Amino acid sequence: MPKSDCYIDKVSVLKDDIEERSNSDLEEEQPASSWAKALFGKRTSPYRDPDAIATRRSVFDDPRLAPFYWPKQDYENIHRFDPFARWTYREEKALLRRVDWRIMSMVALGCFAVNLDRVNINQANSASFLTDLRLTTDDFNLGNTVNRLAYLFAELPSQLISKRIGADRWAPMQICLWSIVSLSQFWLKGRTSFLACRALLGCDVVPFSFAPALVLYMTYFYTKTELPIRLAGFWMSISLCDIIASFMAYGIFHLNDVAGGAGWQWLFLIEGLLTLAIGVASFFNLPPSPTQTKTWFRPKGWFTEREEVIIVNKVLRDDPTKGDMHNREPLTLRELWTALCDYDLWPVYILGVMSAIPGNPPTTYLTLLLRHAGQVKAVCSCRSVTKSYFRFNTFNTTLLTIPSEAMGIVSMLLIVVVSEFVGERTFVSMMGNVWMLPFLVALYALPSKPNSWLIFGLLTGLLSYPYAGWCSRNAGAVASRTVNTPLYSMFVQASIVISSQIYVASDAPRYERGNRILIIICLVNVFLLYPGTKAYYIWRNRQRAKIWDAMTPEATHYLNTTKDVGNKRLDFRFAH
Repeated sequence: MPKSDCYIDKVSVLKDDIEERSNSDLEEEQPASSWAKALFGKRTSPYRDPDAIATRRSVFDDPRLAPFYWPKQDYENIHRFDPFARWTYREEKALLRRVDWRIMSMVALGCFAVNLDRVNINQANSASFLTDLRLTTDDFNLGNTVNRLAYLFAELPSQLISKRIGADRWAPMQICLWSIVSLSQFWLKGRTSFLACRALLGCDVVPFSFAPALVLYMTYFYTKTELPIRLAGFWMSISLCDIIASFMAYGIFHLNDVAGGAGWQWLFLIEGLLTLAIGVASFFNLPPSPTQTKTWFRPKGWFTEREEVIIVNKVLRDDPTKGDMHNREPLTLRELWTALCDYDLWPVYILGVMSAIPGNPPTTYLTLLLRHAGQVKAVCSCRSVTKSYFRFNTFNTTLLTIPSEAMGIVSMLLIVVVSEFVGERTFVSMMGNVWMLPFLVALYALPSKPNSWLIFGLLTGLLSYPYAGWCSRNAGAVASRTVNTPLYSMFVQASIVISSQIYVASDAPRYERGNRILIIICLVNVFLLYPGTKAYYIWRNRQRAKIWDAMTPEATHYLNTTKDVGNKRLDFRFAH
């Protein structure tokens, strides 16, 4: 959309003001971290006066560059954009706590709700779910495949709808629809109804599309340095949900045969109703943007005008491309095609498929693996030693899934902190596969009749692996993120389709062939794909820097005439 003459005149006047004003009070950008600095650099924590200026220097302080990065005139927060706005560390810290409480807490709760209904299928496996429905493990694999294939077809359209009507509307609608389908599993009768429900749950795509939509939504409120630790909290809420779900399942399974319903039936019904309640609540607690928190049921809003100015300008100074699109502006077919053809993100997509495979089968089959664990020796009261099978029952299995989730929370938090501290993405993300490799080897090398507690220990260690990704940061512009983030999610879900065919009934109960495949994939990831991805991004950054540094006199002309956006701009550098 071309800018109006009035808007252009206003930008020109502000440009003149920028030239006249001194920016000496601004806080300089922090230098990039690295492994070398983290390990060998001097550790200092400089004192910062709480009342000192916290505003970071940005392109808006350069009169030559500012006009090329100015927010669009239809940007929803344009009325709060002020390149001369200044705020203190005290204000920034207090406001960040408020944003965490208002926004992050609701996002985490929504994620908790949809994940509650996602994991209950695995919890049901520890009960009589497969037996009651006369299903085999291959039928269960087919259900997972149908679910993910339905998701793959629905994910991108879901994200386009989200961009058109806003994540603040679409996410609550999805949660409610998902919960209705999920609770209807109470009435499952056999293989046909099971596959139909798995397909419908895949089309609703909530647990998977919810994450990309909400990640984009959170970028409206947080900078790129504030977001990673919040995303860690976002993913930790999933692990926390798994822990709480295990305790809930333990209690709900005691309702077995109440009113003629099996324990797994009550699990689907009760947790589905809880998710529905959270979905309804989220309609009233996800504002479209920092400046749109006032509504008929919240007449005073959440933030003052001063606080809105701080949020908007802090976010735009950190990433000016966030002002390129309105939060309810649909993508054009051209923008969609451009994002799909963004070959610079293909290495990350490949990692999305391959890196997730080693952990998927053990995660999906955790409860079944524990239920069918091996033999141990038992000693009777008369001191004679006899061999007997020891298997964890339904209630044991339900509770034994908790330790891996608890350890996963800790490992995920640590990996995010390390990633930001050392300024590294590739090798930190690779740590998940490095973590899993020795446990997979140990599972493959187990004796023919292993101890049940040994299997439990290895599975717990394996599934405590940390996870980290960085697709959103390398996408660049908002339009690109809208497509590229769900595309990455689709590739991750494609890995589940592949994974569902690795542990098959003919390989049970040890799944030796399956574990051998997982070990090979893990080795390929660690020694080929991750180093190759890092080498590619280093090469791309050097290639661009060489061109950009050589065209300093022509840089203004490039910025004024270029049609490059997001990660296609010569001044964009990929995170790796």
